Amino acid sequence: MSSDSQPNNPLHGVKLVTILEELTEKYSWEDLAGQVNINCFKSNPSIKSSLKFLRRTPWAREKVEHLYLQSFKK
Repeated sequence: MSSDSQPNNPLHGVKLVTILEELTEKYSWEDLAGQVNINCFKSNPSIKSSLKFLRRTPWAREKVEHLYLQSFKK
């Protein structure tokens, strides 16, 4: 697959772990839970548990990716 196969996808090549790390640097877990209402941000949050949840929950991952785009890709 060539790197230009998704020219209009701003998240192409951005790893989910990178998205979470950058979001947690900018926001507290509490702030993240307020913006994306998912338990992995509210109850004993960590990068590892959030990654596990987001990898198997497409709707939640979409919301987190959307927040990332709003926060960093202006």
